[in-house]
Amino acid sequence: MMKKYLITLLCLAAVHAFGQQQTNERAGWFVDSRYGMFIHWGLYSAAEGYWKGEKIRNDNDYGEWIFYRNQIGRDEYLTLLDRFDWDEINPEEWVLLAKRAGMKYITLTAKHHDGFALWDSRASDYNVSRYTNPRRDIVAELAAACRKHGMRLCLYYSHWVDWEHEYGWNHEREITGIDAKDYDRYWQEKVIPQIRELLTGYGEISMLWFDMWLHHSSTVVTKEQLLQLKSLIRELQPACLVNSRLGLSIEEDPDVDFKTLGDNQLGSTKEDFPWQSPGTVAHSWGYHSGETAWKSTTVLLKSLVGNVSLNGNFMLNIGPRANGDVPYEIEQRLLEIGDWLEINGESIYGAQAFDLDKNLHDWGKITMKQDNGKTRLYLHVYNWPLNKRLPLTGVASAPSKVYLLADKQKQPLPCTHEGPFTDIRLPALQPDRYVSVVVAEYDGMPDVEPALAGISTDGGYSLTYDNQSGDRKLTTARKSRGGTIPSHAVITTPQRLKWRIYVDRAGDRTVDVSYSYQGKPAGGKISCLMPGTQIAHTVEPTGKTVGEPNSNWIVDRFLSHRLGAIHFPQAGIYELEFEIAPDKNREISFQWIWVK
Repeated sequence: MMKKYLITLLCLAAVHAFGQQQTNERAGWFVDSRYGMFIHWGLYSAAEGYWKGEKIRNDNDYGEWIFYRNQIGRDEYLTLLDRFDWDEINPEEWVLLAKRAGMKYITLTAKHHDGFALWDSRASDYNVSRYTNPRRDIVAELAAACRKHGMRLCLYYSHWVDWEHEYGWNHEREITGIDAKDYDRYWQEKVIPQIRELLTGYGEISMLWFDMWLHHSSTVVTKEQLLQLKSLIRELQPACLVNSRLGLSIEEDPDVDFKTLGDNQLGSTKEDFPWQSPGTVAHSWGYHSGETAWKSTTVLLKSLVGNVSLNGNFMLNIGPRANGDVPYEIEQRLLEIGDWLEINGESIYGAQAFDLDKNLHDWGKITMKQDNGKTRLYLHVYNWPLNKRLPLTGVASAPSKVYLLADKQKQPLPCTHEGPFTDIRLPALQPDRYVSVVVAEYDGMPDVEPALAGISTDGGYSLTYDNQSGDRKLTTARKSRGGTIPSHAVITTPQRLKWRIYVDRAGDRTVDVSYSYQGKPAGGKISCLMPGTQIAHTVEPTGKTVGEPNSNWIVDRFLSHRLGAIHFPQAGIYELEFEIAPDKNREISFQWIWVK
């Protein structure tokens, strides 16, 4: 009877990884680059997060918002120019840092929400050239440096918000309102002419990065105004990319080139269109002298790798000071990432997602590249396994070679492959202190075995409500109370849940389950439905616990219970089916099943 539950490899059409098929010709360079520099620099850089001794009036500490947050007058705001050391400011240094960091494009805040332009704008005298002697044009200087060093130039332009213009959107207009005709005066007098200046006076602009974080339907900007702006861009520089923060979603307008996620929002889903996360090394985008929450190089590298593994880009911000210096903590991390990319950049540049679940492996993330009929899977190992064995689940094709990307000799690593499982033997020492990369090469595109729960680095299987192989939809609850209540499925009626696992060797595996049950007395059953297996657990009350001491923080307790053992007569793919059946009018908060 057990044999019918032993599922052999499917002889169906192979399930293949795919590229970003919704990428237009304009965005080809963008998805190949994967990693860029964001530069927030303007008058706010000289305030350094404080105005007349007072910190910026918002706990998010976005230094570039100090003009608005601290209610500074327009003319008084200009006095910040006195703090700039124009003899030291050299935008070429930013370009050189970007190159050493392995970045492929630079996006400068040509005009942020404060309305101050970093170029010689004829449309508005509120610009850097008007207030410097000798006159400076930072956009022109950066453009020249980018051309000199082969770096793509992109520009940030705040189109929706402008705190300086008489009829621009200032958030206080949520109180007073603004006449549509008056707002259109700002649009036609400043936005359209300035975009024309940027696209006609500074050579090739690879991207215009807009910053309207709401859909146009929720703002004063009309769809007609946005289409006018986009039409101007397509007329003047047809190859210039436009992001979704223009205010038009990529679903609404397929002519929008890529989707921009929220500030410091990393990807969670593999997408078939280009997308990007803007991120910071600490928190503020503009320079803030009070920064303390610096992210580590490892965290930033994982952000980059994680995005690429889902077909996304990562644009990492620097916030130079008023003399042009980049804070040490930022420069240090960028250079360390650059050193990593010098060795491992092959796994990032031009790489894309592979068609396996993003959370299948507990050791890290996978990116993919195809070249000359071969496929390379880049296994980014975040946590070097103590047992020196790297389990790769879900790839049904045997690799032709496995090696460390850091090894110039590409000495093969020993590995075994059976069914949808590759067991890679690692050296004792990991090659990189941050993220080590193992390369698995294949002749052609490797086949994928779908809907498997991966083998963890210690040989177990974590079966949760969100990695089940069936299409059953459960009522779920996110983690809460600071994570002291874990995420779980709320089960009020009998549910049969299925998971598919590959067992690499015959033998017995123990089964544990974690749940919370607040009913009394014991009631309900959790049973394994595999023939020949006698597992039936009576659900026991788990009671309460204190989530945080001395804080009146009492929460439902989740406890692990041993259900028994399952015998697997041979290696292969098995379907595990469990029934969770609460008593009538009771609920079981199911967390996970652990098989090892």
